[in-house]
Amino acid sequence: MPKKATALASAAPEMPWQAPDSNSIPNTAAGELVRYGRDLIAHTSQYLGPRGTVAHISNGMNCQNCHLAAGTRPWGNNYSAVASTYPKYRDRSGTIESIEKRVNDCLERSLNGKALDSNSHEMQAIVAYMHWLGTGVAKGKKPLGSGIKTLKNLDRPADPEKGKIVFIEKCKACHGAGGEGMPDPVNGTGYLYPPLWGTESYNIGAGLFRLSRMAGYVKDNMPFGAAYDKAQLTDEQAWDVAAFINSQPRPNKDLSKDWPHIDAKPFDYPFGPYADSFSAQQHKYGPYNPIAQAARKK
Repeated sequence: MPKKATALASAAPEMPWQAPDSNSIPNTAAGELVRYGRDLIAHTSQYLGPRGTVAHISNGMNCQNCHLAAGTRPWGNNYSAVASTYPKYRDRSGTIESIEKRVNDCLERSLNGKALDSNSHEMQAIVAYMHWLGTGVAKGKKPLGSGIKTLKNLDRPADPEKGKIVFIEKCKACHGAGGEGMPDPVNGTGYLYPPLWGTESYNIGAGLFRLSRMAGYVKDNMPFGAAYDKAQLTDEQAWDVAAFINSQPRPNKDLSKDWPHIDAKPFDYPFGPYADSFSAQQHKYGPYNPIAQAARKK
């Protein structure tokens, strides 16, 4: 290869993770388990919602309301690194967690529901789907595009009032003026666009209740038509609308066993006690840089 072509090839940007082609799922019993797992993620409410055909253990949202495109979209809270990184130690529980434990965490927090039996057919299917999505990802590795991108902290507190303006202009059309979401008109269960607050939304223990998680998620995926390479919001708009959404009422949850080592709490975890002297208000809305700087000094 000529030197110029070699230089161009080496300078090509790394492409984010792409999910395996669903057509590659084998027509075997193992493949059927993977397909069922994918369907459970895409249409959770149909199986496990208030009128579910298998159980009634969730709030009516679908897993893919938060893990976009059934957990396959780059920086859309995807599942690319689940099989490669679990089991792993998580500071939130202070324990080594399995994939099954992580799935149940989502059911109990983001879907404000109850845990699945870890030996159930449904759990086995979800885990099989996540292993299939991780095909080709080396053990211990997180591919580019996994999870949610982390935005640069603001130099001010995130502002719910400014966020309300962003919500009205950019979010209300899909999620409703009252954040109630839009039911799926085709399946008759679940949501096409999920409720962002209220009794049917995620509870205070969900990962997206942390502003940094919600802001990064919103920036790369919202409003409709946005993507990691086609952002429609500025970083400030993403932080502010995240603050507005997470200042609205939602279901409660007992968090007394979370973060057993308080010095491991993230800077934007809005519930004390803390290993620092910053207020719960600042831990929720910021500014976060003083908190991070104080932690580094310790």
